Amino acid sequence: MRIEARLRDSVRRFAAKTALVVGDHHLTYAELDAFSDRLAHSLISQGVQHGDRVLMLLENGTEAVVSFFGIWKAGAVACPLHPSTKADKLAAIIDSTDARVLITQARHRNTAGAAVEKAISKPLLVVAQGEDSGVQCFEDMMTGAPDAPLPVFHDCDELALLIHTSGSTGLPKGVMLSHVNIDAACTAIARYLKNSADDVVLSVLPLSHGYGITQMVTMASVGGTLVLEKSFAFPRKAMERLAEVKATGFPLVPAMAAMINGMTDLPPGSFPHLRYVTSAAAAMPPTFIQRLQQLLPQTELFIMYGQTECLRATYLPPDELERRPLSVGKAIPGTRAFVVDEDGLPVPPGVVGELVIEGPHVMRGYWGDGLATVRAFQPTTQGQRLRTGDLFSMDEDGFLYFISRSDDIIKTRGEKVSPQEVERALYALPGIKEAAVGGIDDPIFGQTIRAYVVLCEGAMLSERDIIRHCAGVLEDFMVPKSVEFRDALPRTPTGKIRLSADKTRSTEQGNVA
Repeated sequence: MRIEARLRDSVRRFAAKTALVVGDHHLTYAELDAFSDRLAHSLISQGVQHGDRVLMLLENGTEAVVSFFGIWKAGAVACPLHPSTKADKLAAIIDSTDARVLITQARHRNTAGAAVEKAISKPLLVVAQGEDSGVQCFEDMMTGAPDAPLPVFHDCDELALLIHTSGSTGLPKGVMLSHVNIDAACTAIARYLKNSADDVVLSVLPLSHGYGITQMVTMASVGGTLVLEKSFAFPRKAMERLAEVKATGFPLVPAMAAMINGMTDLPPGSFPHLRYVTSAAAAMPPTFIQRLQQLLPQTELFIMYGQTECLRATYLPPDELERRPLSVGKAIPGTRAFVVDEDGLPVPPGVVGELVIEGPHVMRGYWGDGLATVRAFQPTTQGQRLRTGDLFSMDEDGFLYFISRSDDIIKTRGEKVSPQEVERALYALPGIKEAAVGGIDDPIFGQTIRAYVVLCEGAMLSERDIIRHCAGVLEDFMVPKSVEFRDALPRTPTGKIRLSADKTRSTEQGNVA
Protein backbone atom coordinates (compact mmCIF):
# COMPACT_ATOMS: atom_id res chain seq x y z
CA MET A 1 0.00 0.00 0.00
CA ARG A 2 1.16 3.57 -0.66
CA ILE A 3 2.01 5.53 2.48
CA GLU A 4 -0.53 8.32 1.92
CA ALA A 5 -3.17 5.58 1.57
CA ARG A 6 -2.19 4.31 5.03
CA LEU A 7 -2.93 7.78 6.42
CA ARG A 8 -6.27 7.99 4.61
CA ASP A 9 -7.24 4.59 5.98
CA SER A 10 -6.48 5.76 9.54
CA VAL A 11 -8.46 8.96 8.91
CA ARG A 12 -11.52 6.87 8.03
CA ARG A 13 -11.18 4.93 11.29
CA PHE A 14 -9.82 7.56 13.71
CA ALA A 15 -10.74 11.00 12.31
CA ALA A 16 -11.13 12.68 15.71
CA LYS A 17 -8.20 10.93 17.38
CA THR A 18 -4.93 12.79 18.05
CA ALA A 19 -2.37 11.90 15.40
CA LEU A 20 0.44 14.32 16.24
CA VAL A 21 1.58 16.27 19.29
CA VAL A 22 4.27 18.95 19.06
CA GLY A 23 4.65 20.98 22.23
CA ASP A 24 1.17 22.21 23.10
CA HIS A 25 -0.04 21.79 19.51
CA HIS A 26 -2.25 18.77 18.73
CA LEU A 27 -3.41 17.60 15.30
CA THR A 28 -6.19 15.06 14.87
CA TYR A 29 -6.10 12.60 12.00
CA ALA A 30 -8.74 14.66 10.21
CA GLU A 31 -6.66 17.84 10.62
CA LEU A 32 -3.44 16.17 9.47
CA ASP A 33 -5.31 14.86 6.45
CA ALA A 34 -6.78 18.26 5.62
CA PHE A 35 -3.52 20.17 6.02
CA SER A 36 -1.57 17.68 3.92
CA ASP A 37 -4.34 17.80 1.27
CA ARG A 38 -3.98 21.58 1.08
CA LEU A 39 -0.21 21.36 0.80
CA ALA A 40 -0.52 18.78 -1.98
CA HIS A 41 -2.91 21.06 -3.90
CA SER A 42 -0.55 24.02 -3.45
CA LEU A 43 2.47 22.01 -4.60
CA ILE A 44 0.61 20.88 -7.72
CA SER A 45 -0.53 24.45 -8.42
CA GLN A 46 3.12 25.55 -8.13
CA GLY A 47 4.09 23.12 -10.89
CA VAL A 48 5.09 20.02 -8.95
CA GLN A 49 4.50 17.03 -11.18
CA HIS A 50 4.24 13.31 -10.61
CA GLY A 51 7.69 12.01 -9.54
CA ASP A 52 9.27 15.41 -8.86
CA ARG A 53 11.63 15.70 -5.92
CA VAL A 54 10.77 18.00 -3.01
CA LEU A 55 13.55 18.73 -0.52
CA MET A 56 12.79 19.26 3.16
CA LEU A 57 15.24 21.11 5.42
CA LEU A 58 13.08 20.93 8.53
CA GLU A 59 13.41 20.30 12.24
CA ASN A 60 11.04 17.87 13.95
CA GLY A 61 7.62 19.50 14.01
CA THR A 62 4.21 19.84 12.47
CA GLU A 63 5.61 21.26 9.22
CA ALA A 64 7.76 18.17 8.66
CA VAL A 65 4.94 15.65 9.14
CA VAL A 66 2.47 17.65 7.03
CA SER A 67 5.15 18.01 4.34
CA PHE A 68 5.83 14.28 4.09
CA PHE A 69 2.18 13.41 3.54
CA GLY A 70 1.50 16.44 1.34
CA ILE A 71 4.40 15.54 -0.93
CA TRP A 72 3.23 11.93 -1.23
CA LYS A 73 -0.35 13.03 -1.94
CA ALA A 74 1.00 15.21 -4.76
CA GLY A 75 2.67 12.12 -6.24
CA ALA A 76 6.12 13.56 -5.57
CA VAL A 77 9.23 12.22 -3.81
CA ALA A 78 10.09 13.40 -0.28
CA CYS A 79 13.79 14.19 0.21
CA PRO A 80 14.32 14.93 3.94
CA LEU A 81 17.62 16.50 4.96
CA HIS A 82 19.05 17.10 8.40
CA PRO A 83 18.59 20.78 9.34
CA SER A 84 22.34 21.08 10.04
CA THR A 85 23.11 20.48 6.33
CA LYS A 86 25.43 23.22 5.05
CA ALA A 87 24.81 25.36 1.98
CA ASP A 88 27.44 23.75 -0.28
CA LYS A 89 26.18 20.23 0.37
CA LEU A 90 22.57 21.36 0.04
CA ALA A 91 23.33 23.01 -3.31
CA ALA A 92 24.92 19.79 -4.57
CA ILE A 93 21.83 17.81 -3.56
CA ILE A 94 19.52 20.36 -5.19
CA ASP A 95 21.35 19.85 -8.47
CA SER A 96 21.76 16.09 -8.23
CA THR A 97 18.02 15.60 -7.57
CA ASP A 98 16.88 18.44 -9.86
CA ALA A 99 14.60 19.45 -6.99
CA ARG A 100 11.40 21.30 -7.85
CA VAL A 101 10.76 22.69 -4.33
CA LEU A 102 12.77 23.27 -1.14
CA ILE A 103 10.74 23.56 2.09
CA THR A 104 12.50 24.99 5.13
CA GLN A 105 11.97 27.10 8.25
CA ALA A 106 12.85 30.72 8.91
CA ARG A 107 15.83 29.80 11.09
CA HIS A 108 17.37 27.97 8.12
CA ARG A 109 16.36 30.59 5.55
CA ASN A 110 19.89 31.91 5.02
CA THR A 111 21.37 28.44 4.45
CA ALA A 112 18.57 27.48 2.08
CA GLY A 113 18.82 30.77 0.20
CA ALA A 114 22.58 30.49 -0.18
CA ALA A 115 22.21 26.93 -1.49
CA VAL A 116 19.61 27.97 -4.07
CA GLU A 117 21.94 30.76 -5.21
CA LYS A 118 24.83 28.30 -5.64
CA ALA A 119 22.75 25.64 -7.37
CA ILE A 120 22.18 25.42 -11.10
CA SER A 121 18.65 24.18 -10.51
CA LYS A 122 16.40 26.83 -9.02
CA PRO A 123 13.72 25.20 -6.88
CA LEU A 124 10.83 27.13 -5.42
CA LEU A 125 11.83 28.14 -1.90
CA VAL A 126 9.06 27.68 0.68
CA VAL A 127 9.66 29.04 4.19
CA ALA A 128 7.67 28.24 7.33
CA GLN A 129 7.49 30.39 10.47
CA GLY A 130 8.83 33.43 8.63
CA GLU A 131 7.78 36.80 7.27
CA ASP A 132 9.91 36.93 4.15
CA SER A 133 7.92 38.52 1.35
CA GLY A 134 10.44 37.35 -1.22
CA VAL A 135 9.61 33.64 -0.90
CA GLN A 136 6.57 31.39 -0.78
CA CYS A 137 5.08 31.19 2.73
CA PHE A 138 4.38 27.67 3.98
CA GLU A 139 1.44 28.81 6.08
CA ASP A 140 -0.20 30.47 3.05
CA MET A 141 -0.14 27.08 1.32
CA MET A 142 -2.34 25.74 4.14
CA THR A 143 -5.17 28.24 3.63
CA GLY A 144 -8.27 27.92 1.51
CA ALA A 145 -10.34 24.93 0.59
CA PRO A 146 -9.26 22.87 -2.46
CA ASP A 147 -11.66 23.32 -5.39
CA ALA A 148 -11.04 19.85 -6.84
CA PRO A 149 -10.17 16.39 -5.52
CA LEU A 150 -6.55 15.33 -5.50
CA PRO A 151 -5.36 12.71 -7.97
CA VAL A 152 -5.17 9.23 -6.48
CA PHE A 153 -2.05 7.22 -7.20
CA HIS A 154 -1.98 3.43 -7.12
CA ASP A 155 1.55 2.40 -8.14
CA CYS A 156 3.24 1.24 -4.93
CA ASP A 157 6.55 0.63 -6.70
CA GLU A 158 7.00 4.33 -7.33
CA LEU A 159 9.75 6.21 -5.52
CA ALA A 160 8.59 7.70 -2.19
CA LEU A 161 11.79 8.69 -0.38
CA LEU A 162 15.31 9.83 -1.13
CA ILE A 163 17.30 9.69 2.10
CA HIS A 164 20.77 11.16 1.73
CA THR A 165 23.62 9.55 3.64
CA SER A 166 27.25 10.57 3.63
CA GLY A 167 28.60 7.15 2.64
CA SER A 168 32.13 5.94 3.35
CA THR A 169 33.60 8.65 1.10
CA GLY A 170 31.72 11.49 2.77
CA LEU A 171 29.88 12.28 -0.48
CA PRO A 172 26.08 12.35 -0.30
CA LYS A 173 24.34 9.21 -1.55
CA GLY A 174 20.61 9.22 -2.16
CA VAL A 175 19.02 5.96 -1.01
CA MET A 176 15.92 5.34 -3.16
CA LEU A 177 13.01 3.80 -1.25
CA SER A 178 9.67 3.04 -2.85
CA HIS A 179 6.27 3.01 -1.16
CA VAL A 180 6.52 -0.79 -1.12
CA ASN A 181 9.92 -0.63 0.62
CA ILE A 182 8.68 1.70 3.36
CA ASP A 183 5.35 -0.05 3.84
CA ALA A 184 6.97 -3.49 4.04
CA ALA A 185 9.52 -2.37 6.64
CA CYS A 186 7.00 -0.46 8.76
CA THR A 187 4.39 -3.22 8.61
CA ALA A 188 7.01 -5.69 9.86
CA ILE A 189 8.14 -3.31 12.63
CA ALA A 190 4.56 -2.69 13.78
CA ARG A 191 3.99 -6.45 13.81
CA TYR A 192 6.83 -7.37 16.18
CA LEU A 193 6.28 -4.27 18.36
CA LYS A 194 2.55 -5.09 18.45
CA ASN A 195 1.71 -1.47 17.61
CA SER A 196 -1.93 -0.44 17.73
CA ALA A 197 -4.12 2.66 17.89
CA ASP A 198 -3.56 2.63 21.67
CA ASP A 199 0.14 3.45 21.28
CA VAL A 200 1.66 6.84 22.05
CA VAL A 201 5.24 7.05 20.76
CA LEU A 202 7.53 9.85 21.90
CA SER A 203 10.33 10.43 19.40
CA VAL A 204 13.31 12.77 19.49
CA LEU A 205 14.82 11.11 16.41
CA PRO A 206 15.29 13.38 13.38
CA LEU A 207 12.75 12.94 10.60
CA SER A 208 15.61 13.20 8.12
CA HIS A 209 16.69 9.63 8.89
CA GLY A 210 15.09 6.23 8.54
CA TYR A 211 14.79 5.48 12.27
CA GLY A 212 12.79 8.66 12.81
CA ILE A 213 10.69 8.29 9.67
CA THR A 214 9.58 4.77 10.65
CA GLN A 215 8.12 6.16 13.90
CA MET A 216 5.94 8.56 11.90
CA VAL A 217 4.81 5.97 9.35
CA THR A 218 4.07 3.18 11.81
CA MET A 219 1.95 5.44 14.01
CA ALA A 220 0.05 6.86 11.02
CA SER A 221 -0.53 3.33 9.74
CA VAL A 222 -2.01 1.91 12.96
CA GLY A 223 -3.82 5.03 14.15
CA GLY A 224 -1.46 5.72 17.04
CA THR A 225 -0.22 9.07 18.36
CA LEU A 226 3.23 10.46 17.59
CA VAL A 227 4.68 12.93 20.09
CA LEU A 228 7.58 14.79 18.49
CA GLU A 229 10.42 16.50 20.34
CA LYS A 230 13.20 18.35 18.53
CA SER A 231 16.08 16.61 20.27
CA PHE A 232 17.36 14.96 23.44
CA ALA A 233 19.49 18.00 24.29
CA PHE A 234 17.71 18.33 27.65
CA PRO A 235 17.35 14.72 28.87
CA ARG A 236 15.59 15.59 32.10
CA LYS A 237 12.90 17.55 30.25
CA ALA A 238 12.47 14.75 27.71
CA MET A 239 11.99 12.16 30.45
CA GLU A 240 9.43 14.39 32.16
CA ARG A 241 7.64 14.65 28.82
CA LEU A 242 7.72 10.86 28.50
CA ALA A 243 5.78 10.57 31.75
CA GLU A 244 3.51 13.52 30.98
CA VAL A 245 2.19 12.12 27.69
CA LYS A 246 2.03 8.56 29.11
CA ALA A 247 4.11 7.26 26.22
CA THR A 248 3.86 3.56 25.47
CA GLY A 249 6.81 3.52 23.06
CA PHE A 250 10.19 5.25 23.18
CA PRO A 251 12.78 4.81 20.40
CA LEU A 252 16.29 5.72 21.46
CA VAL A 253 19.94 5.42 20.53
CA PRO A 254 22.66 4.29 22.98
CA ALA A 255 23.89 7.86 23.48
CA MET A 256 20.48 8.64 24.93
CA ALA A 257 20.64 5.48 27.05
CA ALA A 258 23.96 6.69 28.48
CA MET A 259 22.35 9.96 29.54
CA ILE A 260 19.35 8.19 31.05
CA ASN A 261 21.61 5.79 32.93
CA GLY A 262 23.40 8.81 34.41
CA MET A 263 20.17 9.97 36.05
CA THR A 264 20.76 8.11 39.29
CA ASP A 265 17.76 9.72 40.97
CA LEU A 266 15.26 8.05 38.62
CA PRO A 267 13.60 5.30 40.65
CA PRO A 268 12.70 1.97 39.01
CA GLY A 269 9.17 1.93 37.65
CA SER A 270 9.06 5.68 36.97
CA PHE A 271 7.28 5.12 33.64
CA PRO A 272 4.46 2.61 34.23
CA HIS A 273 2.81 3.33 30.87
CA LEU A 274 5.96 2.62 28.85
CA ARG A 275 5.31 -0.68 27.07
CA TYR A 276 8.50 -0.88 24.99
CA VAL A 277 11.81 0.80 24.20
CA THR A 278 13.69 0.25 20.95
CA SER A 279 17.38 0.78 20.30
CA ALA A 280 19.16 1.21 16.97
CA ALA A 281 21.66 3.50 15.21
CA ALA A 282 24.69 2.50 17.31
CA ALA A 283 26.13 -0.06 19.72
CA MET A 284 24.18 -0.78 22.90
CA PRO A 285 26.68 -1.99 25.52
CA PRO A 286 25.37 -4.77 27.80
CA THR A 287 25.95 -2.54 30.83
CA PHE A 288 23.50 -0.02 29.34
CA ILE A 289 20.96 -2.79 28.78
CA GLN A 290 21.22 -3.93 32.39
CA ARG A 291 20.71 -0.40 33.73
CA LEU A 292 17.69 0.20 31.48
CA GLN A 293 16.16 -3.09 32.61
CA GLN A 294 16.62 -2.04 36.24
CA LEU A 295 15.04 1.35 35.60
CA LEU A 296 12.22 -0.04 33.43
CA PRO A 297 11.42 -3.46 34.94
CA GLN A 298 8.03 -3.74 33.18
CA THR A 299 9.17 -2.37 29.80
CA GLU A 300 10.26 -4.58 26.91
CA LEU A 301 13.58 -3.64 25.28
CA PHE A 302 13.95 -4.40 21.56
CA ILE A 303 17.50 -4.37 20.17
CA MET A 304 17.52 -3.83 16.41
CA TYR A 305 19.88 -3.57 13.46
CA GLY A 306 19.27 -1.93 10.12
CA GLN A 307 20.55 0.22 7.33
CA THR A 308 18.99 3.13 5.51
CA GLU A 309 19.03 0.86 2.46
CA CYS A 310 16.36 -1.37 4.03
CA LEU A 311 15.28 0.73 7.06
CA ARG A 312 15.27 -2.26 9.42
CA ALA A 313 16.89 -5.67 9.02
CA THR A 314 16.78 -7.59 12.32
CA TYR A 315 15.38 -7.46 15.83
CA LEU A 316 15.97 -9.43 19.02
CA PRO A 317 12.83 -10.46 20.96
CA PRO A 318 13.06 -9.11 24.52
CA ASP A 319 12.75 -12.60 26.00
CA GLU A 320 16.06 -13.52 24.32
CA LEU A 321 18.05 -10.63 25.84
CA GLU A 322 19.21 -12.54 28.90
CA ARG A 323 20.39 -15.55 26.88
CA ARG A 324 21.86 -13.60 23.94
CA PRO A 325 22.79 -10.08 25.16
CA LEU A 326 25.19 -9.56 22.23
CA SER A 327 22.82 -10.65 19.45
CA VAL A 328 20.84 -8.41 17.09
CA GLY A 329 18.34 -11.21 16.61
CA LYS A 330 16.87 -12.53 13.38
CA ALA A 331 15.36 -11.03 10.25
CA ILE A 332 12.23 -8.92 10.63
CA PRO A 333 8.98 -10.67 9.57
CA GLY A 334 8.63 -11.37 5.86
CA THR A 335 12.35 -11.00 5.08
CA ARG A 336 15.62 -12.94 5.17
CA ALA A 337 18.99 -12.06 6.73
CA PHE A 338 21.97 -14.42 6.62
CA VAL A 339 25.75 -14.54 6.51
CA VAL A 340 27.73 -15.37 3.35
CA ASP A 341 31.35 -15.82 2.33
CA GLU A 342 33.20 -13.98 -0.45
CA ASP A 343 31.48 -16.15 -3.06
CA GLY A 344 28.02 -15.35 -1.71
CA LEU A 345 27.52 -18.80 -0.19
CA PRO A 346 26.05 -19.23 3.32
CA VAL A 347 28.67 -19.89 6.01
CA PRO A 348 28.35 -22.35 8.92
CA PRO A 349 27.41 -21.16 12.42
CA GLY A 350 30.23 -19.32 14.17
CA VAL A 351 32.02 -18.34 10.94
CA VAL A 352 32.39 -14.63 10.19
CA GLY A 353 31.12 -13.36 6.85
CA GLU A 354 29.12 -10.54 5.29
CA LEU A 355 25.48 -10.04 6.23
CA VAL A 356 23.10 -9.94 3.28
CA ILE A 357 19.43 -8.96 3.31
CA GLU A 358 16.54 -10.09 1.13
CA GLY A 359 12.95 -8.86 1.10
CA PRO A 360 10.48 -6.26 -0.13
CA HIS A 361 12.06 -3.63 2.13
CA VAL A 362 15.34 -3.56 0.17
CA MET A 363 15.94 -0.23 -1.58
CA ARG A 364 15.70 0.34 -5.33
CA GLY A 365 19.27 1.67 -5.48
CA TYR A 366 21.27 4.90 -5.19
CA TRP A 367 20.03 8.00 -6.94
CA GLY A 368 22.10 8.75 -10.03
CA ASP A 369 24.83 6.26 -9.10
CA GLY A 370 24.49 3.09 -11.13
CA LEU A 371 27.93 1.78 -10.15
CA ALA A 372 27.24 2.08 -6.42
CA THR A 373 23.87 0.42 -6.98
CA VAL A 374 25.44 -2.54 -8.78
CA ARG A 375 28.00 -2.93 -5.99
CA ALA A 376 25.26 -2.85 -3.32
CA PHE A 377 23.46 -5.87 -4.72
CA GLN A 378 24.59 -9.46 -5.01
CA PRO A 379 23.47 -11.36 -8.12
CA THR A 380 21.00 -14.08 -7.15
CA THR A 381 18.07 -15.99 -8.57
CA GLN A 382 16.20 -15.60 -5.28
CA GLY A 383 15.42 -11.86 -5.68
CA GLN A 384 17.04 -8.59 -4.63
CA ARG A 385 19.88 -9.28 -2.19
CA LEU A 386 21.46 -6.32 -0.41
CA ARG A 387 25.11 -6.51 0.59
CA THR A 388 25.41 -4.68 3.90
CA GLY A 389 29.21 -4.52 3.98
CA ASP A 390 29.02 -5.50 7.66
CA LEU A 391 30.70 -8.54 9.17
CA PHE A 392 28.49 -10.91 11.16
CA SER A 393 28.37 -14.40 12.56
CA MET A 394 25.38 -16.62 13.34
CA ASP A 395 24.86 -19.10 16.14
CA GLU A 396 23.39 -22.61 15.94
CA ASP A 397 19.88 -21.25 16.48
CA GLY A 398 20.15 -18.72 13.66
CA PHE A 399 20.63 -15.61 15.82
CA LEU A 400 22.91 -12.98 14.29
CA TYR A 401 25.89 -11.21 15.90
CA PHE A 402 27.51 -8.04 14.61
CA ILE A 403 31.30 -8.22 14.44
CA SER A 404 32.33 -5.01 12.72
CA ARG A 405 31.96 -2.92 9.64
CA SER A 406 34.37 -4.40 7.15
CA ASP A 407 36.28 -1.13 6.88
CA ASP A 408 36.52 -0.70 10.70
CA ILE A 409 38.44 -3.88 11.46
CA ILE A 410 41.79 -3.12 13.08
CA LYS A 411 44.69 -5.22 11.86
CA THR A 412 47.41 -5.41 14.49
CA ARG A 413 50.27 -7.86 15.01
CA GLY A 414 48.83 -10.09 12.30
CA GLU A 415 45.47 -10.33 14.07
CA LYS A 416 42.08 -8.83 13.23
CA VAL A 417 40.37 -6.95 16.05
CA SER A 418 36.74 -5.83 16.17
CA PRO A 419 36.50 -2.36 17.76
CA GLN A 420 33.15 -3.38 19.24
CA GLU A 421 34.74 -6.11 21.36
CA VAL A 422 37.26 -3.70 22.85
CA GLU A 423 34.58 -1.06 23.40
CA ARG A 424 32.46 -3.61 25.22
CA ALA A 425 35.35 -4.24 27.62
CA LEU A 426 35.79 -0.50 28.16
CA TYR A 427 32.12 0.03 29.01
CA ALA A 428 32.37 -2.69 31.64
CA LEU A 429 34.79 -0.49 33.65
CA PRO A 430 32.89 1.74 36.11
CA GLY A 431 33.60 5.41 35.47
CA ILE A 432 33.59 5.25 31.66
CA LYS A 433 30.63 7.10 30.20
CA GLU A 434 31.42 6.79 26.49
CA ALA A 435 34.08 4.91 24.52
CA ALA A 436 35.33 4.41 21.00
CA VAL A 437 38.25 2.46 19.60
CA GLY A 438 40.35 3.09 16.50
CA GLY A 439 43.49 1.87 14.80
CA ILE A 440 46.63 4.02 14.66
CA ASP A 441 49.12 3.31 11.85
CA ASP A 442 52.31 1.74 13.16
CA PRO A 443 55.43 0.80 11.12
CA ILE A 444 56.02 -2.36 13.17
CA PHE A 445 52.59 -3.69 14.10
CA GLY A 446 50.62 -2.34 11.12
CA GLN A 447 48.20 -0.70 13.52
CA THR A 448 48.00 -0.24 17.26
CA ILE A 449 44.78 0.17 19.21
CA ARG A 450 43.85 3.47 20.78
CA ALA A 451 40.89 3.99 23.11
CA TYR A 452 39.00 7.29 23.20
CA VAL A 453 36.98 7.73 26.37
CA VAL A 454 34.71 10.18 28.14
CA LEU A 455 34.65 9.74 31.91
CA CYS A 456 31.62 10.00 34.14
CA GLU A 457 31.49 13.08 36.29
CA GLY A 458 33.79 12.63 39.27
CA ALA A 459 35.56 9.55 37.88
CA MET A 460 39.33 9.43 38.47
CA LEU A 461 40.59 6.87 35.96
CA SER A 462 44.06 7.12 34.44
CA GLU A 463 45.38 5.68 31.19
CA ARG A 464 47.16 3.01 33.23
CA ASP A 465 43.92 2.06 35.03
CA ILE A 466 42.09 1.59 31.75
CA ILE A 467 44.84 -0.42 30.06
CA ARG A 468 45.22 -2.64 33.15
CA HIS A 469 41.48 -3.31 33.15
CA CYS A 470 41.51 -4.25 29.45
CA ALA A 471 44.51 -6.51 29.94
CA GLY A 472 42.52 -8.43 32.53
CA VAL A 473 39.58 -9.17 30.23
CA LEU A 474 40.97 -9.13 26.66
CA GLU A 475 43.58 -11.08 24.74
CA ASP A 476 46.88 -9.21 24.68
CA PHE A 477 46.66 -8.17 21.03
CA MET A 478 43.27 -6.53 21.73
CA VAL A 479 44.48 -4.37 24.61
CA PRO A 480 44.70 -0.63 23.78
CA LYS A 481 48.23 0.70 23.69
CA SER A 482 47.11 4.25 24.42
CA VAL A 483 44.11 6.12 25.80
CA GLU A 484 42.92 9.57 24.81
CA PHE A 485 40.58 11.35 27.23
CA ARG A 486 37.98 13.66 25.73
CA ASP A 487 35.13 15.84 26.93
CA ALA A 488 32.90 14.42 24.18
CA LEU A 489 33.11 12.01 21.26
CA PRO A 490 32.10 12.96 17.72
CA ARG A 491 28.64 11.91 16.62
CA THR A 492 26.63 11.68 13.47
CA PRO A 493 23.18 13.35 13.31
CA THR A 494 21.58 10.00 14.24
CA GLY A 495 23.59 9.80 17.46
CA LYS A 496 26.22 7.27 16.44
CA ILE A 497 29.64 7.72 17.97
CA ARG A 498 32.04 7.82 15.03
CA LEU A 499 35.69 8.87 15.18
CA SER A 500 35.28 10.12 11.61
CA ALA A 501 31.69 11.30 11.73
CA ASP A 502 32.00 13.05 8.38
CA LYS A 503 32.68 9.66 6.79
CA THR A 504 29.79 7.81 8.39
CA ARG A 505 28.17 5.04 6.39
CA SER A 506 24.43 4.72 6.41
CA THR A 507 24.36 1.79 8.83
CA GLU A 508 21.85 1.90 11.66
CA GLN A 509 22.84 -0.97 13.89
CA GLY A 510 21.39 -2.16 17.11
CA ASN A 511 23.13 -4.24 19.75
CA VAL A 512 26.48 -4.38 18.02
CA ALA A 513 28.44 -4.05 21.22
